[in-house]
Amino acid sequence: MIEKDELARIKAEKTDWEENKLKKVLDRFPERKKDFQTGSNLSVDRLYTPADTAAMDYSRDLGFPGEYPFTRGVQPTMYRGRLWTMRQYAGFATAEESNERYKYLLAQGQTGLSIAFDLPTQIGYDSDHPMAAGEVGKVGVAIDSLADMEVLFDGIPLDKVSTSMTINAPAAILLAMYVAVAEKQGAATPKLSGTIQNDILKEYAARGTYIFPPKPSMRLITDIFAYCARELPEWNTISISGYHIREAGSTAVQEVAFTLANGIAYVEAAIRAGLDVDVFAPRLSFFFNSHLDLLEEVAKFRAARRLWAKIMRERFGAKSPKSWMLRFHTQTAGSTLTAQQPNNNIIRVTLQALAAVLGGTQSLHTNSRDEALSLPTEESVRIALRTQQIVAEESGVTETIDPLAGSYYLESLTDRIEAAAAAYIDRIDKLGGAVAAIEKGFIQKEIHESAYLYQKEVEDGTRSVVGVNKYQIEEAPPKGLLVVDPRIGERQEQKLADLRGKRDGARVAQTLAALRTAAQGEENLLPYILDAVRAYATLGEMCDVLREVFGEYEPSATL
Repeated sequence: MIEKDELARIKAEKTDWEENKLKKVLDRFPERKKDFQTGSNLSVDRLYTPADTAAMDYSRDLGFPGEYPFTRGVQPTMYRGRLWTMRQYAGFATAEESNERYKYLLAQGQTGLSIAFDLPTQIGYDSDHPMAAGEVGKVGVAIDSLADMEVLFDGIPLDKVSTSMTINAPAAILLAMYVAVAEKQGAATPKLSGTIQNDILKEYAARGTYIFPPKPSMRLITDIFAYCARELPEWNTISISGYHIREAGSTAVQEVAFTLANGIAYVEAAIRAGLDVDVFAPRLSFFFNSHLDLLEEVAKFRAARRLWAKIMRERFGAKSPKSWMLRFHTQTAGSTLTAQQPNNNIIRVTLQALAAVLGGTQSLHTNSRDEALSLPTEESVRIALRTQQIVAEESGVTETIDPLAGSYYLESLTDRIEAAAAAYIDRIDKLGGAVAAIEKGFIQKEIHESAYLYQKEVEDGTRSVVGVNKYQIEEAPPKGLLVVDPRIGERQEQKLADLRGKRDGARVAQTLAALRTAAQGEENLLPYILDAVRAYATLGEMCDVLREVFGEYEPSATL
């Protein structure tokens, strides 16, 4: 904190500068616009000085890396010790084709896997279900049973690689399939490391790949918490996701607030289920978006870390420092990619990757230049991966920890984002928590209004998007895009028919009946799901059993 006399001197000198130096320049050369704002419409002052951080206490607000409140990072050495995990999100068509892509990425220096599942898999339908028609393998890999999962990881030792799976409503089933594959490989399952997204609340609010209503969905989540605490102690049981909230149109402040509010709801549900906060909290992880306003994004990551540490220590009374840590994966912003002049996206992604690294991410996916047009080609994913590697090994930003700390603007912005997010969380608490806020449409409404404002600004030219509403050029139709074979669905249907013809039907029926009985009671469902997976019950069959017991979620007509 700055002494009052010193602060008064700085303020007086600033006033003198404004009157005697700045005014003359502004009279001759007015600034580019009247109001300057961050990408999320927070006001930006012309100049920041120690007066803007006068209330900051170093030990209370910043501290040291690896120590509360973790503003400066969750590890004492950060990237001087180990770089972030380079985890490119990938998956398309069949398990065979996705397996080839994973092996290619690992050979190119990727250090972790991130699995994209197709839409039928995400909403619990087998590839031969009528609802899956035309969607099989299109936005991710089709996984219908353990047989597909075995192919997906063929030749990839699961005890040697960390895997993230973007799956939510059927997360317990995909986790069970992963465990079963590891068993078949002879891997020690307690040593498995990775993450399942498993964040259903943001599906209700922003993404839409839900199946079951909130109460049974929260039960499945806490069952996973409990099971992994016993059986998979190195596994991250949830990735509480702000990424999709931001993709839906939220601001940076809303991304932090709504994500942490959802995190609070999961912690509360786990405690109600009888779990010790210091047993499950260290395996919670988060997933954030990295947008284009570089300094705002850096401040956002730092503010989220500090706010979560306070929530866990002060609100939930967690005693372990590991319970206070906000560890997160970052993906660059898909919503900022443009179909126009797609090579411009390489620069956008570079800035976003840099923001994530300067903000202290633990793992990172960089989007490919052509993803506004199609699934990425091999060349495009290689460029995206090389972007991370150049930031890591050539930029110099990894040589010291939290290199932007102490910037008057950055610290002021960190404080403002934290305060605004905390105010949102207080409003959500008054509505009854995140689940109630979603059911009342509050979170959705806030996101929709922010998305509308952003689009309006693009359309009226207030916000520039290079190549879209500014600096346009005549372009030829894109060439060389990746096209998924439309016959993928037929191939998956044949696989399913073959599977059903050779598996032990009686055993499948027995395991599904046991799962139904357990779902009607209160037992942990993971052992029953794992038994059904081992019997080669399909994802759709298991989800149908749970649909019968739990019902399906229907959004309120008021949303």
